[in-house]
Amino acid sequence: MLEPLILQEENNQEKKLPNEKYEKLQKYIDELPVKEGTLIQVLHKAQEIFGYLPRDVQLYVARALGVTGAKVYGVVSFYNYFNDKPRGEYLINVCTGTACFVKGCGAILEAISEKLNIASGETTEDGKFTLNGVRCIGACGLAPIIIVDDKVFGRVKVEEIDKILSSY
Repeated sequence: MLEPLILQEENNQEKKLPNEKYEKLQKYIDELPVKEGTLIQVLHKAQEIFGYLPRDVQLYVARALGVTGAKVYGVVSFYNYFNDKPRGEYLINVCTGTACFVKGCGAILEAISEKLNIASGETTEDGKFTLNGVRCIGACGLAPIIIVDDKVFGRVKVEEIDKILSSY
Protein backbone atom coordinates (compact mmCIF):
# COMPACT_ATOMS: atom_id res chain seq x y z
CA MET A 1 0.00 0.00 0.00
CA LEU A 2 1.20 3.53 -0.74
CA GLU A 3 1.93 5.66 2.30
CA PRO A 4 -0.75 8.31 2.85
CA LEU A 5 0.51 11.85 2.60
CA ILE A 6 0.13 14.14 5.59
CA LEU A 7 -0.36 17.71 4.45
CA GLN A 8 -0.45 20.91 6.43
CA GLU A 9 -3.96 22.27 6.78
CA GLU A 10 -4.60 26.02 6.42
CA ASN A 11 -4.07 26.55 10.16
CA ASN A 12 -0.72 24.66 10.00
CA GLN A 13 -2.05 21.68 11.92
CA GLU A 14 -1.50 18.22 10.51
CA LYS A 15 -4.65 16.33 9.74
CA LYS A 16 -4.16 12.61 9.34
CA LEU A 17 -7.00 10.54 7.99
CA PRO A 18 -7.40 6.98 9.30
CA ASN A 19 -5.11 4.39 7.68
CA GLU A 20 -8.02 1.92 7.60
CA LYS A 21 -9.76 4.15 5.08
CA TYR A 22 -6.67 4.31 2.89
CA GLU A 23 -6.36 0.53 3.12
CA LYS A 24 -9.98 0.12 2.05
CA LEU A 25 -9.42 2.45 -0.91
CA GLN A 26 -6.19 0.66 -1.88
CA LYS A 27 -7.95 -2.71 -1.74
CA TYR A 28 -10.62 -1.34 -4.09
CA ILE A 29 -7.98 -0.01 -6.48
CA ASP A 30 -6.02 -3.28 -6.36
CA GLU A 31 -9.14 -5.24 -7.31
CA LEU A 32 -9.76 -3.20 -10.46
CA PRO A 33 -9.00 -5.35 -13.52
CA VAL A 34 -7.58 -2.32 -15.37
CA LYS A 35 -6.53 0.96 -13.77
CA GLU A 36 -6.45 3.13 -16.89
CA GLY A 37 -9.61 5.19 -17.32
CA THR A 38 -10.91 4.52 -13.80
CA LEU A 39 -10.22 7.92 -12.22
CA ILE A 40 -13.85 9.01 -11.79
CA GLN A 41 -14.85 5.55 -10.55
CA VAL A 42 -12.02 5.58 -7.98
CA LEU A 43 -12.89 9.13 -6.88
CA HIS A 44 -16.51 8.07 -6.29
CA LYS A 45 -15.27 5.20 -4.12
CA ALA A 46 -12.81 7.47 -2.28
CA GLN A 47 -15.56 9.98 -1.52
CA GLU A 48 -17.80 7.15 -0.30
CA ILE A 49 -15.02 5.98 2.03
CA PHE A 50 -13.75 9.36 3.30
CA GLY A 51 -16.94 11.41 2.94
CA TYR A 52 -15.07 14.02 0.90
CA LEU A 53 -11.88 14.35 -1.16
CA PRO A 54 -9.27 16.40 0.68
CA ARG A 55 -5.99 17.18 -1.05
CA ASP A 56 -4.12 14.27 0.53
CA VAL A 57 -6.72 11.76 -0.71
CA GLN A 58 -6.59 13.31 -4.18
CA LEU A 59 -2.80 12.93 -4.24
CA TYR A 60 -3.06 9.37 -2.96
CA VAL A 61 -5.44 8.52 -5.82
CA ALA A 62 -3.09 10.21 -8.29
CA ARG A 63 -0.11 8.16 -7.13
CA ALA A 64 -2.14 4.93 -7.01
CA LEU A 65 -3.39 5.40 -10.58
CA GLY A 66 -0.20 6.90 -11.99
CA VAL A 67 -1.76 10.23 -13.00
CA THR A 68 -0.88 13.76 -12.00
CA GLY A 69 -2.34 15.47 -8.99
CA ALA A 70 -3.44 18.27 -11.32
CA LYS A 71 -5.50 15.82 -13.37
CA VAL A 72 -7.23 14.50 -10.24
CA TYR A 73 -7.87 18.02 -8.94
CA GLY A 74 -9.24 19.02 -12.35
CA VAL A 75 -11.81 16.23 -12.20
CA VAL A 76 -12.72 16.91 -8.56
CA SER A 77 -13.16 20.63 -9.15
CA PHE A 78 -15.08 20.19 -12.43
CA TYR A 79 -17.82 17.82 -11.26
CA ASN A 80 -20.34 19.15 -8.73
CA TYR A 81 -20.74 15.69 -7.22
CA PHE A 82 -17.26 15.72 -5.69
CA ASN A 83 -16.54 17.59 -2.45
CA ASP A 84 -13.07 18.65 -1.39
CA LYS A 85 -14.32 19.84 1.99
CA PRO A 86 -16.32 17.90 4.57
CA ARG A 87 -20.01 18.32 3.98
CA GLY A 88 -22.72 18.49 6.58
CA GLU A 89 -24.99 15.71 7.70
CA TYR A 90 -27.70 17.25 5.49
CA LEU A 91 -27.02 18.73 2.07
CA ILE A 92 -29.32 21.59 1.06
CA ASN A 93 -29.33 22.36 -2.67
CA VAL A 94 -31.21 25.46 -3.80
CA CYS A 95 -31.95 25.51 -7.51
CA THR A 96 -30.76 28.74 -9.12
CA GLY A 97 -31.85 27.91 -12.66
CA THR A 98 -33.85 30.38 -14.74
CA ALA A 99 -37.35 29.28 -13.65
CA CYS A 100 -36.35 29.18 -9.98
CA PHE A 101 -34.60 32.53 -10.32
CA VAL A 102 -37.72 34.14 -11.77
CA LYS A 103 -39.81 32.61 -8.97
CA GLY A 104 -37.57 33.95 -6.17
CA CYS A 105 -34.83 31.45 -5.42
CA GLY A 106 -32.51 34.33 -4.50
CA ALA A 107 -34.66 35.25 -1.51
CA ILE A 108 -34.89 31.58 -0.50
CA LEU A 109 -31.12 31.08 -0.71
CA GLU A 110 -30.61 34.29 1.29
CA ALA A 111 -33.15 33.23 3.96
CA ILE A 112 -31.50 29.82 4.42
CA SER A 113 -28.07 31.45 4.47
CA GLU A 114 -29.15 33.90 7.18
CA LYS A 115 -30.94 31.23 9.23
CA LEU A 116 -27.91 28.90 9.19
CA ASN A 117 -25.34 31.70 9.27
CA ILE A 118 -23.42 30.28 6.30
CA ALA A 119 -22.94 31.23 2.67
CA SER A 120 -23.51 28.96 -0.31
CA GLY A 121 -20.75 26.36 -0.42
CA GLU A 122 -20.25 26.38 3.36
CA THR A 123 -21.11 24.02 6.21
CA THR A 124 -22.52 25.01 9.59
CA GLU A 125 -20.11 24.93 12.53
CA ASP A 126 -21.96 21.98 14.06
CA GLY A 127 -21.54 20.00 10.82
CA LYS A 128 -25.28 19.58 10.41
CA PHE A 129 -25.97 21.44 7.14
CA THR A 130 -24.12 22.26 3.93
CA LEU A 131 -25.75 24.84 1.67
CA ASN A 132 -25.26 24.98 -2.11
CA GLY A 133 -26.78 26.97 -4.91
CA VAL A 134 -26.97 24.61 -7.89
CA ARG A 135 -27.74 24.97 -11.56
CA CYS A 136 -31.06 23.79 -12.94
CA ILE A 137 -32.45 20.71 -11.23
CA GLY A 138 -34.85 20.02 -14.11
CA ALA A 139 -38.18 20.33 -12.31
CA CYS A 140 -39.06 23.84 -13.44
CA GLY A 141 -42.80 23.29 -12.94
CA LEU A 142 -42.11 23.12 -9.18
CA ALA A 143 -40.02 26.30 -9.06
CA PRO A 144 -38.57 27.46 -6.78
CA ILE A 145 -37.10 24.20 -5.52
CA ILE A 146 -34.84 23.13 -2.70
CA ILE A 147 -33.61 19.61 -2.15
CA VAL A 148 -32.51 18.45 1.28
CA ASP A 149 -30.55 15.26 0.72
CA ASP A 150 -32.99 13.37 -1.53
CA LYS A 151 -36.22 15.11 -0.49
CA VAL A 152 -37.58 17.68 -2.95
CA PHE A 153 -39.49 20.72 -1.73
CA GLY A 154 -41.30 22.50 -4.56
CA ARG A 155 -42.95 25.91 -4.83
CA VAL A 156 -41.08 26.94 -1.69
CA LYS A 157 -41.89 30.22 0.00
CA VAL A 158 -39.50 32.07 2.29
CA GLU A 159 -42.01 31.66 5.14
CA GLU A 160 -41.62 27.86 4.90
CA ILE A 161 -37.84 27.81 5.44
CA ASP A 162 -38.00 27.58 9.25
CA LYS A 163 -40.43 24.65 9.09
CA ILE A 164 -38.34 22.80 6.50
CA LEU A 165 -35.09 23.26 8.42
CA SER A 166 -36.62 22.39 11.78
CA SER A 167 -37.70 19.01 10.39
CA TYR A 168 -33.98 18.16 10.22
